[in-house]
Amino acid sequence: MDGHFAEGNFLGLPDCDGIADVIVASIPYELTTSYGHGTANGPSACIEASGQVELYDDLLDDELPAGKIIRTVKPWNGEGDTLQQQLDGIGRYAAEQYDSGAFPLFLGGEHGILPGILRGCPKKVTLIQIDAHADLRDELDGEPYSHACAISRSLDEGALAVHQVGIRAYCRQEAELIDSDDRIHTWFARDVMSPCTGAKAWTEWLESISKISGPVHLTIDIDGLDGSLVPATGTPVPGGLSFWHVAQTIETVFKNCDVISADVNEIVPQEDTPLTQFTAAMIATKVIAAHIAKGV
Repeated sequence: MDGHFAEGNFLGLPDCDGIADVIVASIPYELTTSYGHGTANGPSACIEASGQVELYDDLLDDELPAGKIIRTVKPWNGEGDTLQQQLDGIGRYAAEQYDSGAFPLFLGGEHGILPGILRGCPKKVTLIQIDAHADLRDELDGEPYSHACAISRSLDEGALAVHQVGIRAYCRQEAELIDSDDRIHTWFARDVMSPCTGAKAWTEWLESISKISGPVHLTIDIDGLDGSLVPATGTPVPGGLSFWHVAQTIETVFKNCDVISADVNEIVPQEDTPLTQFTAAMIATKVIAAHIAKGV
């Protein structure tokens, strides 16, 4: 994908010539949402809010872009008459970003973008998932590619395994799958957020993801955070992670794993106050900073 996206760059950064180190790519996809709506407008709202994010990051001890080129490219065009055609289009769009050689950060859009992203991914990846929902359903309302099935379909697309944290909303079928499928490793919010045992469970989570070998894709559904931090996301759920849980996970993953891409999804613009999209923008910024800090 050549050229710059001048109509609003992530972090308000100016256009720069040269080969990009990081690409911010928007996928304004919303076709299977089941509760709150507005994720199609989430990426643009996140980019707009990012203009208010402080550029300094203590991992870098520097301000972004920290000598790198962070390029915001044109969004996915939304073409396709059917869900599968749109997912194939997302796959082609994702493949363009991977082929650039830059680190791609995708902004969504509902979590249903993930199987499409993996269609364009050149490598088989292990997923690290921050989420309130397991997203392991066979189908929802008759649709197997619903956002509630994003991880199941991603495993079908070739993801090797998933390590998920913050999970606190799931059905019986998903609970049974978590217990029976060796590819699925789940840390429930009730454990990592427990006043009594949370510190131990959280340490175990960080230690576990630090040992993942091979390529990793980090997928962050912002409803993994407590609903008070992201009240406008599609399905806000109480009892979730703090911002610092998410930040520490991001820093740990990039320090210890081969992260080749990431997405931040289920962003919905909040009209009364921009808290939801600003939180998403801070998370996306932390992803970029952690990638640059690794020096790859």
